[in-house]
Amino acid sequence: MEEEYIKLIFGLKLKQIRTEKKLSLFGLSKLSGLSKSYLNEIEKGKKYPKPDKIAMLSDKLDVPYDQMVSLKLDKNLAPIGALLQSKILKEIPLDLFGIKETNLIDIVASAPAKVNAFISTIIEIAQHYNFSRESFFLASVRSFQEANNNYFDDLEQQVLMFSKAYHVDLTTHISSNYLEEILIEEYGYSINNSELIKYESLESLRSVFVPKSKTLLLADGIDEAQRSFIYAKEIAYNFLDIKDRLYTFPWIKFKNFDQVLNNFYASYFAGALMIPKDELTVQLETIFQKESFDEALFIKTLEAFNASPESFYQRLTNILPKAYNIQNLFFLRFTHKADSEKFDLKKELHLSHQHSPRANEANEHYCRRWVSVNVLNDISKNKKTHEFDIQISNYEGENTTYLVLSSATKDPFKDNQYRSISIGLLINKQLERKLKFLKDKTIRRQDVGVTCERCSIKECEVRQAPALVLNQLTKNKKIEKIVEVLNQQFE
Repeated sequence: MEEEYIKLIFGLKLKQIRTEKKLSLFGLSKLSGLSKSYLNEIEKGKKYPKPDKIAMLSDKLDVPYDQMVSLKLDKNLAPIGALLQSKILKEIPLDLFGIKETNLIDIVASAPAKVNAFISTIIEIAQHYNFSRESFFLASVRSFQEANNNYFDDLEQQVLMFSKAYHVDLTTHISSNYLEEILIEEYGYSINNSELIKYESLESLRSVFVPKSKTLLLADGIDEAQRSFIYAKEIAYNFLDIKDRLYTFPWIKFKNFDQVLNNFYASYFAGALMIPKDELTVQLETIFQKESFDEALFIKTLEAFNASPESFYQRLTNILPKAYNIQNLFFLRFTHKADSEKFDLKKELHLSHQHSPRANEANEHYCRRWVSVNVLNDISKNKKTHEFDIQISNYEGENTTYLVLSSATKDPFKDNQYRSISIGLLINKQLERKLKFLKDKTIRRQDVGVTCERCSIKECEVRQAPALVLNQLTKNKKIEKIVEVLNQQFE
């Protein structure tokens, strides 16, 4: 264990022993002859006493010396010890969230029993929902994105610096050939397009980077947009001088939090390079100022950049909060297999607060009135390359209404598999001022729920399951009211 954690464990044990003996810091100071401030720093894990002082404390507190210095914690502190030994606090850069590790140490030292209960609860929840270490890291990155409204000006500036240094015209369509030339000429890459196809087990991978030889292995069948995004990410790793990185796309396993964060940085850089902020903002302004929604213009804007619909929608989550101050939004990615009734929510991002819809871990049925689901049903039936739809979704019982834009495409690497990408914007006075087309009567309006099990919509023609959860909540509220009346009646 690292020295600072050894200090913390000793401090936790000393405080626990002192508390059990009903001694204040002042009392222990008088008993031991050590200053109150010195003892306070020991208990907070800031200082570790010399052996003679430990021996003296052991004698005055009537606790064996070996027990005092042992790293073994009793059952009340064991979860905290496990947390410290896991080094999870070291793996997550707390400074990203404005948190100092010393502050956490102070919290642990000040209320070990409460912190223990909190940690035990988190561990139990994680185990119950099979919440992996990678999932925890990804959730931390999402929180980081949300805390910054998913806009990172330093990365935007790095893209501008790159474009100037390598004479990349951000006002034009950036081709994969141009990016490939930079990788080869500037960074010494070798590109291999034929190796991955030899391995059936690697069929889900788009690329593998071999650092020793600087060889980038690409999957057979990737389109121009995917190839360009992969190249742009590789350029990001090099231009941003990122060493601790992932070598496969998509990822297989993260070794530490830095790899997760650096993967996000590289992806953000790639998105900002392929879909430049200024160019997108100008085109969005034209769409927003129209009195009615121009679907053809929106699709034209989406296709104007050498990027996939997913990259385009993700880029919207960067630009809308910054350029238009539209911060109440969500991003969703669903997957769906043709001829299946299952829809899986694989990725989500919520800015400002947790919006509906959101993921659930209880095997409930997502509302079939969502445009995100409908475009998947449509594309799996008509076999088009791109299905788009727009909808104003009103969440009954939550008093929230969203403008939702959604695109569905085929997964090029999985037979009969489709995915939809959606962005939802909370409709309020601010959004109504920004988007003139919101008054367009041709935009379909739909009452929706989150899941069928929690939905209050009566006689829904696409309901997949009865409202069991909602009914139980209603029953509980009724019981609460009756109990309240009985309490008043028999006071």
